[in-house]
Amino acid sequence: MTDGGHEVADMAEAGTDPALSYEQARDELIDVVRRLEAGGVTLEESLALWERGEELAKVCAGWLAGARARLDQALRAEEAAEAAAGDTEREE
Repeated sequence: MTDGGHEVADMAEAGTDPALSYEQARDELIDVVRRLEAGGVTLEESLALWERGEELAKVCAGWLAGARARLDQALRAEEAAEAAAGDTEREE
């Protein structure tokens, strides 16, 4: 990412790369926030950075929701296995 206004705008218009990992999106989001907080950019650049930040936040939220779903599924499977093991022990 560079400070040039056109490159920031192009980045926002291009949309979020679906192949971004959580870590890549998070790191880029941190950079966007730092640049916004530092100031010194034009209104147009600020808007482009804000839009990119929103896209990156959605990517991160999607990864976190997916991770939560996987954890919930693993916990349900573990609980089901424990319940089945308990039923087997009672039958014996």
